[in-house]
Amino acid sequence: MPAKAEPEQTVSIASVEQSTGIARATLRIWERRYGFPQPGRDARGERTYPDDQVRKLRLVAALLARGHRPGRLVPLGTEQLEALAAPAGANGEGTARSPATDVPMLAALRRHDTAAVLGLLEQGIRQRGLAGFVTECMAPLNVDVGLAWSRGELEVFEEHLYSECAQHVLRAHLARVSEPPVRGPRVLLATFPDEAHGLGLLMAQALLVLEGCPCTSLGVRVPVQQIAAASRAFGADVVGLSFTASVNPAHVLRGLEQLRGALAPQVQVWAGGRSPVLARHRIAGVQPVPDVGDIPGHVAAWRAAQGRATAGVDAALSPALPSGG
Repeated sequence: MPAKAEPEQTVSIASVEQSTGIARATLRIWERRYGFPQPGRDARGERTYPDDQVRKLRLVAALLARGHRPGRLVPLGTEQLEALAAPAGANGEGTARSPATDVPMLAALRRHDTAAVLGLLEQGIRQRGLAGFVTECMAPLNVDVGLAWSRGELEVFEEHLYSECAQHVLRAHLARVSEPPVRGPRVLLATFPDEAHGLGLLMAQALLVLEGCPCTSLGVRVPVQQIAAASRAFGADVVGLSFTASVNPAHVLRGLEQLRGALAPQVQVWAGGRSPVLARHRIAGVQPVPDVGDIPGHVAAWRAAQGRATAGVDAALSPALPSGG
């Protein structure tokens, strides 16, 4: 009697969303529009995905973060996606970043050495300070880890280990920051309901706090109307948002338009992260912040504008000087 075939390992749609950052609504749209992914169904009728499809989706998510469009990526095969993710192929200019196999952080993650991961993060802060670590070390580290994960060189849980360790270290150092003189703006931080990743938000908070900006973070997956309500409650001057590349572009644009309309005119909206739609589409009243290192410049510009506005009000209220005679 022939041996019974082992059932194929599958992953739930919730797990795929969590591990790739691609919203389940987006997965369903791609299924209808491109014929991929092609899920099965579990006993409850919920979508499930085999490992090979999850690997392809991870590659797609990594390439979306580099600015590629879903319409180009999703119809491609896994080998074609791997070629695009290769060092000389991601943007056609031979400048794509490829994680070195000997990167100490990747080695520590593959060993499941949590102490070493934390130690490497702490070492980076000691060497460059908190601001330098966020802009010079953490941003490229995030890319290295993301690319290694997309190529199957890291497991999903290893990528999550990195994210949790990084957030732990950043929060600990933020708690120890000596409060500089508060000079504004007052910033409210959040992500939209489709965005589950909070590391970029925490990186932005670190730089804002070091610049003397009072920050309130609502964390991830916050309804748009609740962000608007919180901006009024906390008297925010700026609402800061973070978007990864895997969030549905239509949801990003629609959410930003809704939020902009719900906020007071004087409240600025700063939209950061790697979502390509932020560079392709401009929304009136929304300031794109493509690089976390740009934050100090935007803070300085806000303060300069406030200074000019205050000077204008003072001049308008000053009584006319009596003429000499």
